[in-house]
Amino acid sequence: MNDKNLSPPLKIWDDVFRYLAIGSGLIVILLIIASLITLIIQSWPAIKHYGLSFIWSTDWNPLANKYGALPFIVGTLLTSFLALLIAAPFALAGAIFLGELAPKKIAEPVSFIMELLAGIPSVIYGLWALFFLVPIIRKLEMKIGAPPYGLGIFTASLVLAIMILPYALSVARDVIKLCPNDLKEAAYGLGATRWETIRGVILPYAKSGIVAGIVLALGRALGETMAVTMVIGNKSTIPSSIWDLGNTMASVIANEFNEAQGLHLAVLVEIGLLLFIITVLVNLIARVFIIKTRV
Repeated sequence: MNDKNLSPPLKIWDDVFRYLAIGSGLIVILLIIASLITLIIQSWPAIKHYGLSFIWSTDWNPLANKYGALPFIVGTLLTSFLALLIAAPFALAGAIFLGELAPKKIAEPVSFIMELLAGIPSVIYGLWALFFLVPIIRKLEMKIGAPPYGLGIFTASLVLAIMILPYALSVARDVIKLCPNDLKEAAYGLGATRWETIRGVILPYAKSGIVAGIVLALGRALGETMAVTMVIGNKSTIPSSIWDLGNTMASVIANEFNEAQGLHLAVLVEIGLLLFIITVLVNLIARVFIIKTRV
């Protein structure tokens, strides 16, 4: 409907919502820019002192003023992508089951439970992992000959996988349910089985939404702090395997920020700046991939 055909009261409300939408978008953009500027200003002493060598340096000794971000970058990317690798198959399988296969009396309660899991505070996941998951991982490590820490990269990745699963599953389920019935009925009319219809019609239709859900889950994993801090072991070195202790960018900030002063504080803020940049880059790359999958 053209704006000229709207009655005066409706036109007023239309203008109000339009300006609110524009204003909200501008506020979001300003907040992002303000956050970036604040991080740069607060981390400038560290940027000026260490330069780009800070990114690939592996030293971390606050007493000697030696700082390097590479162990935390590796720990963040390793735990996040390993968690995504674990969670993605379960998210896709669960989305197909809840969106296409499960009867309504099963799909609705299970969907409610999954959404409830997304609202549980991360510290609860961390406590659960310490008392339940860590002993199991320790026994597994003893059987395979790995150092029996119980804590470490693999444990943190498992906790992250459980935490991000509801995000990826919910988005993928909703997109799968949006697949038009006409497309599915046309496939059935051509003699396709149910699984052939899911594989050949529904998944190709929903692939951009499924990727979007995975990206949302990855964003959650990259910035997760408390649960990871409790189970990763907080060792500021590059892990040699997934069974080793490690640290992430978020966890080192959480552990050391309260006692940090001067250059140490600026270094931690710079790590936060790097995390901000990595998150933006990952989302931009994923956005390009989503656009390409729509074509």
